[in-house]
Amino acid sequence: VQLQASGGGLVQAGGSLRLSCAASGRTFSTYGMGWFRQAPGKEREFVAATRWSGGTTYYADSVKGRFTISRDNAKNTMYLQMNNLKPEDTAVYYCAAKLYGGGSSNPLAYDYWGQGTLVTVSS
Repeated sequence: VQLQASGGGLVQAGGSLRLSCAASGRTFSTYGMGWFRQAPGKEREFVAATRWSGGTTYYADSVKGRFTISRDNAKNTMYLQMNNLKPEDTAVYYCAAKLYGGGSSNPLAYDYWGQGTLVTVSS
């Protein structure tokens, strides 16, 4: 499985961005999918997760109510809609996939990672 993240950019605080994660290669409906982010000098942290086939979604408390994870199975693409962005959301955002089970907040549970896309939120 190859993952390609895109959609990052520079946005003012309060603005919105939509990240995409296109999956290619061997894809399965049972994959768990997630978004993580890493700010400069900080560890990678969980943002949101779901199962590729649908079902329960999970969010970090810091993004709950502002970010929405979704997927388009026909396009093999996962999305992260980010609204009301804050400067503290500035980070490189990564998408990830795990072979079995639903989404997880543990980055060690994931088997495949995209290359990351930079989101910069100015104040």
